[in-house]
Amino acid sequence: MTDIRLDTGTGGRVRAAAVLMGAWIALLWALEVADVLTGHALDAYGVMPREPGELLDVVPSAFLHFGFAHLASNTMPLLVLGFLAALGGIRRFLGVAALIVVADGVAVWLVSPSGTNTAGASGLVFGLFGYLLARGFVERKALDVVVGVLVAAVWGGSILAGLSPSATGVSWQGHLFGLLAGVAAAFVFRARGRTPRAGGAAG
Repeated sequence: MTDIRLDTGTGGRVRAAAVLMGAWIALLWALEVADVLTGHALDAYGVMPREPGELLDVVPSAFLHFGFAHLASNTMPLLVLGFLAALGGIRRFLGVAALIVVADGVAVWLVSPSGTNTAGASGLVFGLFGYLLARGFVERKALDVVVGVLVAAVWGGSILAGLSPSATGVSWQGHLFGLLAGVAAAFVFRARGRTPRAGGAAG
């Protein structure tokens, strides 16, 4: 008699990805409320270039924003792109996000103009865009290629606009290095082939 095992892993991954990104977005909004209530005291945790102590702000800066309008512009792309990336596994997603945030923040610290203060989740947004765009080609998975193409169709125009050095009040450096870090993350965290286990259930 053939054993049949139902695969419940997909539903679990969807729920985990949804919970993670819902909590992530809730944290960003809670931090912005706290920032407003403290007279924007948290804005000091943005990254100011080439000051040694500012390297400690590389990670916090990715969770802070300069006002609710700034946060609102990042909320939907972060929620959707983060959800799609997290479907590949939570630990893998956290590794990808950490690489993007740190690499992007250090690059901003190195190359941004003096006297600027950079904060916001847009570097991570651009990084996740680059990651999703490259992942399917790196891993040669048709479904992920389709996801990358759809992501490019929806957000490609705004991503290109965000890379323009002519945009005022926008860290195009953070966008550019976030995008590059995301592409790099697709290589660093590419899925390894799985070896079938002996005695696996038949379909």
